[in-house]
Amino acid sequence: MKNKLILTSLFALFVAGASNAQAPTAEQQTADQIRTETLRKNNDPIGHALPLVASWNTGTYLYAHPYHKTRGMDPAYQLDLLKDGHHIFPTFAFPSMDATSDKWQEYYQAPLEQAAKLNVPITLLGTQWEQQLTLDEKYFSQPPDENPNVVTPDGKIEKKLSPFGPVKLWREIGTKWASSPMMQQIQQWYPNPPLVEFLSNNESPKLRWMDAETDARYLKKYGTGRSEEFRKQVIAQGWIERFRAMQDGMREALSKSWQPKVLFVGYGAFGGSAFGRWGGWPNYALNTPDYFDPEPLMWDGGTPSYYCASYNNTTDFKVMSPQIESMNWIFMRKQALKLNPNFRFGFSVWDGHTNDPKTDWRAHYESLGQTYTPERYEGYAQFGLWLLRPRVLREYRNWTDSIKDMEPWFLALSKTVDRVYSNDKLKHFWRKGELVPNHAFAHPYQNKIPDEYKNVDRWFLLDTSLDPPRPWKLDTEIPVYSLALVDGTEGNRRWLVYAESPLEDRKNVQITVPEYGKITVDVPVAGAFYVVNEKSKKVTTL
Repeated sequence: MKNKLILTSLFALFVAGASNAQAPTAEQQTADQIRTETLRKNNDPIGHALPLVASWNTGTYLYAHPYHKTRGMDPAYQLDLLKDGHHIFPTFAFPSMDATSDKWQEYYQAPLEQAAKLNVPITLLGTQWEQQLTLDEKYFSQPPDENPNVVTPDGKIEKKLSPFGPVKLWREIGTKWASSPMMQQIQQWYPNPPLVEFLSNNESPKLRWMDAETDARYLKKYGTGRSEEFRKQVIAQGWIERFRAMQDGMREALSKSWQPKVLFVGYGAFGGSAFGRWGGWPNYALNTPDYFDPEPLMWDGGTPSYYCASYNNTTDFKVMSPQIESMNWIFMRKQALKLNPNFRFGFSVWDGHTNDPKTDWRAHYESLGQTYTPERYEGYAQFGLWLLRPRVLREYRNWTDSIKDMEPWFLALSKTVDRVYSNDKLKHFWRKGELVPNHAFAHPYQNKIPDEYKNVDRWFLLDTSLDPPRPWKLDTEIPVYSLALVDGTEGNRRWLVYAESPLEDRKNVQITVPEYGKITVDVPVAGAFYVVNEKSKKVTTL
């Protein structure tokens, strides 16, 4: 009997040990969540894919200029954040055509092998690859009929790309980028990733629709005097064909295991947030009655700017703010998914910080007597996060910035993303909640709205007891930004209310929830969540 008990105990210990050995680590669990949400389809019955956080800074400064000794957000650091439980989309720099493994091995190899061990998706963040068609003398010096750039009626070649140049050169430049020795080496270090996002900076100088008649090939084909709609349409079709040709060239140069895993995402590859803000917005858009923006046909995904910055005087506490502008993206995204059901929407966030006191937006806030903290940044970004529910919240920072300078701000963003995973109620509303429009007022941006968009929902800011008198102007200050998501059927609905107060913590603020009524809550700078129960009339703080 004694021996039987001993054997039983040893077997139990063996089973427990085997079970523990097979249990995934916390790092692997986070990696599994990242992979699962990244691969989730837009139409998944479970609802919206949960978000990830990422950075435009990929930590290349130290490796490109080692004498500066400035470490940025390189992939090794990003994977350390993943190990700590942060839901990050690891981002590597896309290698230049002349990059060599002896110089960049430390940057790429160990992090790629760790990413492969965890089986996480990665991003390769590049320049605007097509710009080589302008910068490389081989292409810029081509004769007019074979030149990919704008050729004027008098034969002058301009330093901007044409949607009427040879398509074959776009495919050729894509092939060159993806067939470089370093790109081939990267695929050996991570031979079978679940997904790779090729992210383009997407800022090449290009022909605008207003200047169509400055392009000799456009004139030869279509002549003069065409309508705005016609010019927008033919230029959009030209870009669709050429960008997809470049992407096809890149994909075909990759290994067989990488080819089906690569998606192409463009910075700003989405309808403009300035829609309706001023009368000149149509000059920068390619909208036609068929679609507001052609980018979903040019790219597999887009990441527009949710930026406060000195260059356009946008702040986080006025009507002219990313919080208000990005409400335009709601109807645009619905249309984008009709054009391309697999289109992956994310957005890029920035607080306007620079190392130049003349343009540093944190210094600007301080000059107004305000305090700008990571908590204020968190509240501002979190509003956009819950308004838009993107796949990726990607922070812009200069490529020369250091971890020391970036980390508090990036961790504030990471907190907003990780919170969705850790709170079951937030997760449910993220997956299933419906954004609540506020039909009591119209969006304040009403300049030159086309007839087809005059009745779409564009206003989602909830009314509060602190709202300034209307009508609002672009410089009208907004004390509290709030929104709501709703779930359930009438009589048994629940609302998730999010509110943030950029300038100070505020007590006892009344917020009107459409189809429910007023609630009274406290609104901190960093933002707060409340669940409103229609049946019990209770308001619960999350």
